[in-house]
Amino acid sequence: MKGKVIVDRVGSQALKGNFLGDPNVRDLVVYLPPGYGEEKGRRYPTLYYLPGYTGTALAVVGQNPWKENLAERLDRLIEEGDAAPAILVIVDPFTRYGGSQYVDSAGTGNYERYVAGELVPYVDGKFATIRDRSGRALFGKSSGGFGAFWLGARHSELWAHVWSHSGDVGWETAFLREFAPCVNRLEKYGGAFAGFLREFNKTPARKRGELPHDLVMMAGMCSCYSPNPKSPLGFDLPFDERTGEKIDSVWRRWLAFDPLNWAAKRAKAFKSLSTFVFDCGRKDEFFLHLGSRVLARELKRAGVKHRYEEHGFGHMNMNDRYDLSLAELSKAASK
Repeated sequence: MKGKVIVDRVGSQALKGNFLGDPNVRDLVVYLPPGYGEEKGRRYPTLYYLPGYTGTALAVVGQNPWKENLAERLDRLIEEGDAAPAILVIVDPFTRYGGSQYVDSAGTGNYERYVAGELVPYVDGKFATIRDRSGRALFGKSSGGFGAFWLGARHSELWAHVWSHSGDVGWETAFLREFAPCVNRLEKYGGAFAGFLREFNKTPARKRGELPHDLVMMAGMCSCYSPNPKSPLGFDLPFDERTGEKIDSVWRRWLAFDPLNWAAKRAKAFKSLSTFVFDCGRKDEFFLHLGSRVLARELKRAGVKHRYEEHGFGHMNMNDRYDLSLAELSKAASK
């Protein structure tokens, strides 16, 4: 690479003492473009990347002889003249159950506060950034795409450019269908989520990825969207463990986070963005393209200028889309 990647360690007051006992000192991966520091007084746009569920900051820049990681991709785009020189900041959202969804939760910790309230001033204080919202962009994929929606709308004073790749939206379609398979999976653990969590907790961390992903993800999502520190599980399930029927009182708590239920209410924030793009594949395995179509319609009705794009990929194999977001966001944040 022409640029370089550094790994920083950042302590967080927002994450200190979180319910899951996750570390409050976090990796922060930063890519610095070619020539960084050589021109006195020069400042660079900053692109904040939010990894998806089970993603870590270090995994995003992991080495693979057959594939580019995100930093290598931006480095190539800069070298080819398709992207403007920019600083890339990769956030670590990982929790005991795999992800934080970038929200403040009694069940996981204050990750919204961590990213918006701590990381942005930290990065601006340490690196040669453009210290204004016009010079900051926010993007992510899947859970990170949801995070881009969430943080972009709630903290538009920090970011003027937002791009969500395959972000979680349209939960009646995407999540309700997960309840019945989870019930079947629970039979192996005595038909109770508590039984699964006992198995999870005694499984070495390196082996937890071999446990049923849908149950692990359910624990992660519940910890974010329906936390209950007084419950034996630490959260409330949105479905009956025996029948799979949704529990309306809990499900309403989940739906409060679905962009379909709050995006129009945040129209003023979205309208303030200079760049607002979201995309999804027509083959998305979680059917997030269906919710994205509805979101695009509702944003149009609310008078929010945006661009929604669909592509021919699925949820898992869309990395080439980063060529588009890195190029456009870096240039937009350089103006």
